[in-house]
Amino acid sequence: MNNTEKKPKSVLKIMAPILIIAVIVGIFILKGSLEKPITADTGDLALEATAIDLEQLKSYGLPIVIDFGADSCIPCKEMAPVLKKLNKDMQGKAVVKFVDVWKNKNAAADFPVQVIPTQFFFDKDGNPFVPKDAEAMQMMLYSTKDTNKHVYTAHQGGMTEEQLRAVLKEMGVE
Repeated sequence: MNNTEKKPKSVLKIMAPILIIAVIVGIFILKGSLEKPITADTGDLALEATAIDLEQLKSYGLPIVIDFGADSCIPCKEMAPVLKKLNKDMQGKAVVKFVDVWKNKNAAADFPVQVIPTQFFFDKDGNPFVPKDAEAMQMMLYSTKDTNKHVYTAHQGGMTEEQLRAVLKEMGVE
């Protein structure tokens, strides 16, 4: 009788740790599948966009560069490889977006786009970037008329990779 009583206890001693380990492994697997990795394949972080959901982009907690241009404008064409490279290089460090305003006419409706290309910059907290020397960077700071609240920082015209990297560096991107 002693032998039969010992078998369930020894099986329980073996199964309990195995069950605990299985539960822990299951939790890690489930947690990993629920987290959305920040990659270039993620729709929000792909370079080209048809519309801008600024609140969604701000939720990543990364500096943001949005370029409004067109596939057929000459300065925009010159910037295209630069934007593509920066989008790839800055994954997980900054959000770099391009919107073709000729193909997506309403995409820039919430932004004061007067010419193309025009770039808008937001810091990691989602606020309009405040450059140390806006004039030297050829930046325009837009404010509301009634409250004078700073709402946009923009650059009109093409930018080189070096210029964009300098802005990103000033925004804290290494």
